[in-house]
Amino acid sequence: QAADLSKPIDKRIYKGTQPTCHDFNHLTATAESVSLLVGFSAGQVQLIDPIKKETSKLFNEERLIDKSRVTCVKWVPGSESLFLVAHSSGNMYLYNVEHTCGTTAPHYQLLKQGESFAVHTCKSKSTRNPLLKWTVGEGALNEFAFSPDGKFLACVSQDGFLRVFNFDSVELHGTMKSYFGGLLCVCWSPDGKYIVTGGEDDLVTVWSFVDCRVIARGHGHKSWVSVVAFDPYTTSVEESDPMEFSGSDEDFQDLHFGRDRANSTQSRLSKRNSTDSRPVSVTYRFGSVGQDTQLCLWDLTEDILFPHQPLSRARTHTNVMNATSPPAGSGGTNPGSNGNSITTPGNSVPPPLPRSNSLPHSAVSNAGSKSSVMDGAIASGVSKFATLSLHDRKERHHEKDHKRNHSMGHISSKSSDKLNLVTKTKTDPAKTLGTPLCPRMEDVPLLEPLICKKIAHERLTVLIFLEDCIVTACQEGFICTWARPGKVGLLSSQNQANSPSGTVV
Repeated sequence: QAADLSKPIDKRIYKGTQPTCHDFNHLTATAESVSLLVGFSAGQVQLIDPIKKETSKLFNEERLIDKSRVTCVKWVPGSESLFLVAHSSGNMYLYNVEHTCGTTAPHYQLLKQGESFAVHTCKSKSTRNPLLKWTVGEGALNEFAFSPDGKFLACVSQDGFLRVFNFDSVELHGTMKSYFGGLLCVCWSPDGKYIVTGGEDDLVTVWSFVDCRVIARGHGHKSWVSVVAFDPYTTSVEESDPMEFSGSDEDFQDLHFGRDRANSTQSRLSKRNSTDSRPVSVTYRFGSVGQDTQLCLWDLTEDILFPHQPLSRARTHTNVMNATSPPAGSGGTNPGSNGNSITTPGNSVPPPLPRSNSLPHSAVSNAGSKSSVMDGAIASGVSKFATLSLHDRKERHHEKDHKRNHSMGHISSKSSDKLNLVTKTKTDPAKTLGTPLCPRMEDVPLLEPLICKKIAHERLTVLIFLEDCIVTACQEGFICTWARPGKVGLLSSQNQANSPSGTVV
């Protein structure tokens, strides 16, 4: 039975507090019932069923756990009852829907701490919420996202840091610092190999999970980036090796990158990273929306992911050297990043003559910076608590430890009273700019958007990629569905209400 789009399935009006974020539990959802978590500006979290019209539970009702705004709420992947809540206080809490929150403020006991984070368990005679309290970074924790396999957690904070944790073992895997300002949004690639962030530097930043380093930045927005999201339907990883090729194009563009496929994808890309023997075709598509009311679409291609080919790298870096306008936040715009531009740095079109003139300089600067970036890739933002994914670099990590501590003002201390001091020292932009934590603009490829289009009158707050359309929403309250090419007829027949519809190429 088709839904009546002229009126909502469920509508609730709240007084004194406003909904700020929500998440459905896709694991338990059926046609008759769905578990929806809603976070509020005063700190509470509500569990409701909009289909059954039921309000089952309210968490942090008396605000004894945290009084600050809920910034992000997510069900723990694969769980029917566990969910994670982040607040503008910089804390995250793990809840179980089966447990109560208690009538008194919780008491905590330290479980584990590391560089700029600490995790506490809740001390009580009977099991109660929250099960765990995470304190991450300095300032508000703006968003977090679980990896596709559910094992890792990426957090972005107002202090400008991306921190990636092993969720179960509570270990810090790696960190990255924004160019300046806070980071507001984060997402994972469908295969879990890359993380994209956006924030107050007006940039989108691509971070490699395996190498723990920034591999590209994208400049196209003229204001803060509020949402980043990968498009799993146009992301593809294909290997043109007759010995291993099997399956159809649909298999390669499978939405979920099932775990077997994700693992094989990662192994193929790892081989390509270390050896140049196998041709691999890689394209990741992601989108971003911002407070400038613009939608940008970006392609992450193999010449950016694997810049070891001299010609490809040289072209990429000449484009970077030519981008002399203010990178972000200073009122300037990049001449090469308007809505008509479809140029991707490092593509097959030869650069014009003026860019070629800077080729020797860019090649030299790249030769000098690449070794330091690669050598310090793992060592840079990873604390001594980290689990290294590249085991053969453990020795290198140890050798670099004293240099890393010196260059980034890292204070080696396990005592809890030094925890805040470590954070404040690391947050100093002068200490991080130019290090692998936060490379300079000329040290990494600069992406230009495939498309950059103004699609709203108010700041954009939602971007979701679906199979037949893209969904956006803005602060004015409009939810728009944009048909994909070839899907216009199908979409318009479904939208019988007066909802806007457009086409994005």
